Amino acid sequence: MIDLTIDAATLERTVERARERNIAIPTFAQMRDPSLIPASVTESLGGVGLWDIDPRNLWRITWHNEPVASGGGFGPVNWIEIPPEISGVEARIVALVGKWFPTGAHKVGAAFGCLVPRLVTGQFDPTTQKAVWPSTGNYCRGGAYDSALLACDSVAILPEGMSQERFDWLAKAAGETIKTPGSESNVKEIFDKCKELRQSGEDVVIFNQFDEFGNYLWHYAITGPAFVEAAAAAAPGANVAGLVSATGSAGTIASGDYLKQVFPGLKIAASEALQCPTLLQNGFGAHRIEGIGDKHVPWIHNSRNTDMVVAIDDAAPMAVMRLFNEPAGRRYLADQGVPAAFIEQLPLLGISGISNVLSAIKFAKWYELTSNDVVLTVLTDSMEMYESRVTELQAEEGDFGPLEAAAAYHRHLLGTTVDWVEEFDHYGRKRIHNLKYYTWVEQQGKTYEEIQAQWHDPDYWTSIQAMVPEIDRLITEFNRRTGLG
Repeated sequence: MIDLTIDAATLERTVERARERNIAIPTFAQMRDPSLIPASVTESLGGVGLWDIDPRNLWRITWHNEPVASGGGFGPVNWIEIPPEISGVEARIVALVGKWFPTGAHKVGAAFGCLVPRLVTGQFDPTTQKAVWPSTGNYCRGGAYDSALLACDSVAILPEGMSQERFDWLAKAAGETIKTPGSESNVKEIFDKCKELRQSGEDVVIFNQFDEFGNYLWHYAITGPAFVEAAAAAAPGANVAGLVSATGSAGTIASGDYLKQVFPGLKIAASEALQCPTLLQNGFGAHRIEGIGDKHVPWIHNSRNTDMVVAIDDAAPMAVMRLFNEPAGRRYLADQGVPAAFIEQLPLLGISGISNVLSAIKFAKWYELTSNDVVLTVLTDSMEMYESRVTELQAEEGDFGPLEAAAAYHRHLLGTTVDWVEEFDHYGRKRIHNLKYYTWVEQQGKTYEEIQAQWHDPDYWTSIQAMVPEIDRLITEFNRRTGLG
């Protein structure tokens, strides 16, 4: 659960730090609906770049940012629809766009959700403690960014095999960056490094997105409503059939808990890499779909609400990435009738975003959806973090010409099949829930009683969801004490 116990002495120091740095904190309600943000705050953003390390950008941790690099205000949720010329299906595939967050990825919201409850209760002291952000990429960037806004020390932990752009970005924002062995699939090595830091004697606070319910709650309360708004804008009156999301830290997929309350017939599909089919086959391995994590089931994953798993061969998003971003690929897409306006939007899709779209296509084909159905998914980040991967593929595979473009388009987009899909029954869901035991009870110190409560107690997840008003009350009180509310 999210501990809201107050440490009065630390809280006083934190309030003073925020007052000195002119840091006001938005509530969950304001991130969900920026019309609640004071006009003075909105006006003050006029001269602030979206990616500037400026405390005012805390107010831009929302899906509602104006899609401009600097000086933007707020507006509708940022989303795009994948045209049938790309998907090959009738169903309306609607994707939230993560690029228009500070850092260019929505993980800055998950980091906020983990940090702020500790901040406004005095459980984290930015004047003396280091904030540690274990991640496979974007979450540690979001955490380092949030830490920089608070002028506190941060430690970013991520696998050494992640894209160079991530490390270049962290060099500018994180106090320290630790590279752990392996790549996307090596999450345990990250946990081992966290344990080492705890035992080192340093005064650190570990913000582990895989077990911090602030991550779950931010997506439930903020991303869930954003999906509802996007679906209504894209296809008013249509049947919202599903949410498709990589499991990752189980943050984004938590928005499905909100969506099921709004659309009771909706199904939640968890996506993962075929090269490491954790949910599908209790598997192992390594893959190239950066940012989705695997080899374990996150503690905050509500497996009782997961309806199916979809696996994607990592060769597919890598080929489609070249199709979307190399000149021959774009020319081929134009020849196939893909609208020019959509081709201009292709850089909004990073590797995991492409994988999510491919998974949404599988979902639509599996359920034989029609033009009256909407499938929701998310573009967690953009190509800004992956240009080096295109260069690497050019060196490894050679030129990408018309034949390669045709192969990628017809095989990996229009040729998407329903292989490597499993629809869960009750015991299928229980199987993936039980996978938590080895990681979290045996290795990370969680209790058997709580893992049982996650499965059997109907109030377990709803009690977490119900914490938003109290967290907002604490944020409002914090801002009052700083004099900036």
